[in-house]
Amino acid sequence: MEEKDINGSGVLVSHEQVNVNEGTSESAGKSVAKAKAVHNAELFAAIQETKIDYKSRSSLHLYFAICVAFCCACANGYDGSLLTGVVAMDHFQNTFHSGKTGTLVALMFSLYTVGAMVGSPFAAILSDRYGRRAGMFVGAIVIIIGMIIASTAFTIAQFVVGRFVLGLGISIMTVAAPAYAVEISPPHWRGRATGFYNCGWFGGSIPAAAVVYGCNKIDNDYSWRIPLIVQALACIFVLFAVWFIPESPRFLMANGREEEAVAFLAKYHGNGDRNSRLVKLEVDEMKENIRQDGIDKRPWDYRPFILSHSGRWRIAQVLMISIFGQFSGNGLGYFNTTIFEIIGVSSVEQQLAYNLLNSVLSAVGALSAVAFTDTMPRRKVLVFGTLACAAALATNSGLSAALDAQGENIQESYAKGALASYFLFNIIFSFTYTPLQGVIPTEALETTTRAKGLAFSSVIIYAVGFINQFAGPIALGNIEYKYIYVFVGWDIVEAILWYLFGVESQGRTLEQLEWVYNQPNPVKASLTVDKVVVKEDGKVEVKTEAGGA
Repeated sequence: MEEKDINGSGVLVSHEQVNVNEGTSESAGKSVAKAKAVHNAELFAAIQETKIDYKSRSSLHLYFAICVAFCCACANGYDGSLLTGVVAMDHFQNTFHSGKTGTLVALMFSLYTVGAMVGSPFAAILSDRYGRRAGMFVGAIVIIIGMIIASTAFTIAQFVVGRFVLGLGISIMTVAAPAYAVEISPPHWRGRATGFYNCGWFGGSIPAAAVVYGCNKIDNDYSWRIPLIVQALACIFVLFAVWFIPESPRFLMANGREEEAVAFLAKYHGNGDRNSRLVKLEVDEMKENIRQDGIDKRPWDYRPFILSHSGRWRIAQVLMISIFGQFSGNGLGYFNTTIFEIIGVSSVEQQLAYNLLNSVLSAVGALSAVAFTDTMPRRKVLVFGTLACAAALATNSGLSAALDAQGENIQESYAKGALASYFLFNIIFSFTYTPLQGVIPTEALETTTRAKGLAFSSVIIYAVGFINQFAGPIALGNIEYKYIYVFVGWDIVEAILWYLFGVESQGRTLEQLEWVYNQPNPVKASLTVDKVVVKEDGKVEVKTEAGGA
């Protein structure tokens, strides 16, 4: 059997048992070895031969670094459950008289996204020029400033300015942090690390819902000011912790600091061995694919996303996950208290309690997905998960229509069914999209375009968020549950688009994906496999080449 390296790959197929002749003569015995199809033979072999000690001091430090990035996502997620509860508070209404739906509420929600859209391009420049850690540090400072402005407000004008500054800070953090998480992770930990980062949304939204629920009992303005102040806690941690974590090895390599990059890989990916097969593979691929004169050195150059075949396919993945991840019905979560009121939950305290429960259930769905992110095929999860989202929303909207027809004589079973289907939708959405919202764009982008691509993703995300936050209160005020119909149909369209254009990225190094995106049909290329044989002594050989696209 010939041993060779392959840079192709594809989807997993079933494992099988094969006989491998290990002797040099006919009398030599045969031993049983396991044959399997893998996405990339060379990567599989490197991982088999470089077993990272997940309990070592270096691995624990790597976990800490990922947790710092996680806290950046917490700051963003905190806002997702914050305002929907704060707006429902009596003392907030006594101060601002905004109402719970309508144009004024839309303005309060949406100025946050406007700030994020404005800040994203500058966040990419900061992250590319000064490093991922610098981006997280500066973002934390800006968020703290925004918190001070908003939490001390007595006028709508000051409050929305605070929201705008908060959005600026969040955009800086959420460009640097996911790039950092994916770039420091070993290839076979990448999905879990980046998926865990994005679950920081719930690391923020659950405490936000809990703080809002608890502070609702305070009989003065601190009932809504305290929840706004607590938003800065994660940022304060990042502000200090960022000085105790290493810089991204890919950023170091892209900026001529090769020795530091190799030292990082040896320490965190190679058990301290610079000559381990995994470290050598990563270093060779980084040298081959990361240009020190790349577009990360040209701040406003986005041409590769338009002018190259691979760039167009890469940015297509970013566009799809950015739009679909915000406009699949999950934007309704900003107005949970209004949704609950529509289906018959009239008590403010009960609305806030359900808001907290919804965050917890959604987190369960997301964390369940994180556990399998490195083994689940991304494309299949997105296709079938999005269809399931459509089914759950269809159930909710149908039951809401039945409740509307009943008038004041609401049948309790219908209301419970509508509530349960809404919770179910959020669980399914979180399982399908929450980890992959961090994974898909970071995997689709290569090192010198990653910050720019993530900045572009942020602009799209917040643009769609602006639509959600501005149109949502108005639509729910005017047509109530019928607004959900829009997302039922759109989710079906999304599933079809994932099937036609979704590129499978699971099981490859970031640099090996270059081969996929340079093929005439990257979707087809991403669904090819290498066949390898794992021998009894642990060595890996290529059994057959399952072809490229």
